[in-house]
Amino acid sequence: MNTSDISNEFIDYLDSPMGILQLQANATGLCAVGFVEQRQTTNKPNPITDRTKQQLVEYFAGDRQVFDLPVSIEGTAFQQQVWQQLMLIPYGQTCSYQDIATRLDNPKAVRAVGSANGKNPLTIVVPCHRVIGANGSLTGYAWGVSRKEYLLKHEKSSADSPLD
Repeated sequence: MNTSDISNEFIDYLDSPMGILQLQANATGLCAVGFVEQRQTTNKPNPITDRTKQQLVEYFAGDRQVFDLPVSIEGTAFQQQVWQQLMLIPYGQTCSYQDIATRLDNPKAVRAVGSANGKNPLTIVVPCHRVIGANGSLTGYAWGVSRKEYLLKHEKSSADSPLD
């Protein structure tokens, strides 16, 4: 994600337990959520970035399992299909790239699923971290396997504690 040429977008940041999250939105939806080493620009929030921050705070507190946000992300038709499948993986659970390819009626598309998963512009919100290798290994994650492991452990511990 190239954040140096942001124009006419809204941007804000959230200090998460795993580092700084940069949130980008336009007037209609959330466009990107990703980790950055430092804040790269002045905050220019809008109601969508405000709502995203609030829901991410709730997620990290263990009080939110599903995000309810308008999104505005671009990708190929196949990428959009994969990202939709990611949204169907229940909180605290995982599935494999093969599982997703099979759900898309394209069982040979495992590598394409992996590629689309890696291009997910909305980390955490579209839970690409819930996809693991067929052998149960924590395969790559665009933001680092240690963050993926953190997210999975966080969800598992929160899922084991019912919400009030």
